[in-house]
Amino acid sequence: MARIAGVDLPPNKRLWIGLTSIYGIGQARARVLADKAKVDYTKKIKDLTEDEVTRLRAAIESEGGVEGDLRKEMQMNIRRLIEIQAYRGLRHRRNLPVRGQRTHTNARTRKGPRKGAVAAKKIAPRK
Repeated sequence: MARIAGVDLPPNKRLWIGLTSIYGIGQARARVLADKAKVDYTKKIKDLTEDEVTRLRAAIESEGGVEGDLRKEMQMNIRRLIEIQAYRGLRHRRNLPVRGQRTHTNARTRKGPRKGAVAAKKIAPRK
């Protein structure tokens, strides 16, 4: 089983699809990396030799910006926006859409499930 950048790649998928399981690598970047490492990107991951996996690993490390480092950088950018109290930072802090989407309706993914109107309890009359 191939392990690159701390991620186990799915063995039954083709290389250019399997590499997308690494955070920060999409389909286009996966093909470019495979070409850079001189590996056929249509090969299945289980059919890769150790030499090919080593070349892929080296190509990914030389380009940088994947998995933990990229996640950390993204979090730091969001923290910076929150600290300087930019509008985008306020939207992140309140868990609302950041990029100008409407929130009167929709935005349920970001806002979470609806909070129904809570009816006031009826007080029993005194006898």
